[in-house]
Amino acid sequence: MASLEQSIELHEGAQQPPFIAEVGRWLGRAAARSGILLFVAALWETAPRVGLVEAAFLPPLSEVLGTAWQLIQNGQLLSHIKASLSRSLLGFSLAILMGVPLGLAIGWYKGVADAINPLLEVLRNTAALALLPVFLLLLGIGEASKVALVIYSCTWPILLNTISGVRGVDPLLIKSARTMGLSPLQLFRKVILPAAIPTIFVGIRLAGAYSLLVLVAAEMIGAKAGLGYLIIYAQYNFQIPSMYVGILTITTLGLTFNYLLMRLERRFTSWKVAPKE
Repeated sequence: MASLEQSIELHEGAQQPPFIAEVGRWLGRAAARSGILLFVAALWETAPRVGLVEAAFLPPLSEVLGTAWQLIQNGQLLSHIKASLSRSLLGFSLAILMGVPLGLAIGWYKGVADAINPLLEVLRNTAALALLPVFLLLLGIGEASKVALVIYSCTWPILLNTISGVRGVDPLLIKSARTMGLSPLQLFRKVILPAAIPTIFVGIRLAGAYSLLVLVAAEMIGAKAGLGYLIIYAQYNFQIPSMYVGILTITTLGLTFNYLLMRLERRFTSWKVAPKE
């Protein structure tokens, strides 16, 4: 009897290896986060099959995934992804190259802000898609108009968040740096810019989402390739599974883009204390 009690106590006191415990915690977090997605996927698969929705308008998820595999095998989906990504990444990169330096100048130099703010206030309240006909008239229906639209839509969140990040730096931090004898250039490089980076990356992540959303709308009007073209072409020809493939592909690209930007942000802001989960 005593030996049985001792074995129970030893079993209860035993600890799992750290690796096993960490894997268990990771699986638990993953299950909690993906639970709602699994429920939506199951609902999507079941609803058309039991007649809750018309299968012609919302085919089962398995049928959509099967169509996606067919489009991958014949190369159509990859060609549309390549066309959209090339336009999106080009416009997004150019928007960063334009928006960040201009935002830093406006946020740091009052004279630049006073000179440019009236024009910015007019342009920032003009929707990007409202200017699509203007871009098509001026630049044609080729690649230039689509890339220009992406640049326009992505520049604003980057620009405004950069301005906000520079102006939001703690004045005491600036004052302390000046008392240490830092030159204006050193102050900007070692204090202002690092403190503004988290806010700048908020704008960059927003712009990353805009670069896909606005581009898809532009591709629905004047394009012969791209995910927007795939969606609108499939709708017109009543190829509904292909239409949903295009939509899911855009969602996947958006999530991947946001994840990569988050990883890049963590690398540039490694000095911040990571929040506890």
